Amino acid sequence: MSLDFPLPQGRAAAGKPLRIAILAHLHHPISSPFLGGLEMHTSLMADEFASRGHDVTLFAKAGSVSRGRVVDVLPESFDFRRSPAPDRRQQQTLDSALGSAIAAVRDGGFDVVVNNSLSLLPYLGLADVPMLTILHTPPLPWIIEAVEDGRAPLSPLHRFVSVSARNATGWSTHLPDLHVIHNGIRLADWPAGTGSRPGTAVWAGRVTPEKGLHIAIDAARAAGMELHFAGPISDAKYFERTVAPHLGRGVRHVGHLDHRNLAAFLGSGEVFIASPVWSEPFGLTALEAMACGTPVAALPLGAMPEIIDADGGRLAEGLGADALAAAVTAARRLDRDRVRNSAARFSAAAMVDSYEEQVRFLLNPDGLPSAPPAEALVP
Repeated sequence: MSLDFPLPQGRAAAGKPLRIAILAHLHHPISSPFLGGLEMHTSLMADEFASRGHDVTLFAKAGSVSRGRVVDVLPESFDFRRSPAPDRRQQQTLDSALGSAIAAVRDGGFDVVVNNSLSLLPYLGLADVPMLTILHTPPLPWIIEAVEDGRAPLSPLHRFVSVSARNATGWSTHLPDLHVIHNGIRLADWPAGTGSRPGTAVWAGRVTPEKGLHIAIDAARAAGMELHFAGPISDAKYFERTVAPHLGRGVRHVGHLDHRNLAAFLGSGEVFIASPVWSEPFGLTALEAMACGTPVAALPLGAMPEIIDADGGRLAEGLGADALAAAVTAARRLDRDRVRNSAARFSAAAMVDSYEEQVRFLLNPDGLPSAPPAEALVP
């Protein structure tokens, strides 16, 4: 947890390299294999900023890896556990760790903070520091309530972006001037598959009820396909009760794969099934599958309609397994080169270009044109 390192000092002029502090969500390290899309996004964003010559410091759980400087604020041995009731001791540990990061940021002379923490603390502790908050989830009650009751008045030095237009709808009544910047990927990190396995559908993500793996299993079976799935078992009870009984009957768990192996896995499928049963804020795995040339069949929830166009896949016309099976049957016929080209609409470079534009506006609001409206940032 040591913060004994030389913090950058000073303020960059517009157009010059910036000194950027990134506050990570602390549940898991920012390293492959990633526990979820938020960790993947944080890693990609930090690396992309650093590759552009910015001085990047990532405040994260120990075990994190980045092209920028990494400051450990929480031991890797800390084991985050989800529980039905709030775990006050666990939350106190997380808050203390993030508080130490905020203190280091305040003393560090950073030009700007990029907040990926999902915590209220940066709103309170960094109100007088330029900060860009990226909204990766539907509205979080602990933030909305604090904003609404005045405990966390919105700072004029803070700007907010949502990862999708669908996700922005819940936040927009609470946060002014909210912009949409879609998540992006480095296409080179997701090479086209060398050949799909006929009759095999693939699925990837955290194995939790809201990801709808049980519906994907039923849909693949109805479409006459096997289903191979990858990802961490984040909800053991759900897995044992709902998923495990299907294993060995055309359903296979390949484990929690690192970045390289995940790309090969996604490219091996004849079709990728995206089965969210909640309003998925984005859906990086669907985009990653498309980048590998694998067409996507998806339930039409959350940001799926923003990601999947006619070249990239098919949206189900309903929310059940039969409707998803029909989308699977249609999607598997799509041209894989066109699928890959569809994914190219969402690049990491374009994402960070837009973040930089927001940051430059924060640092010099009078010297730049007005920030573009949300619709201008949607590919």
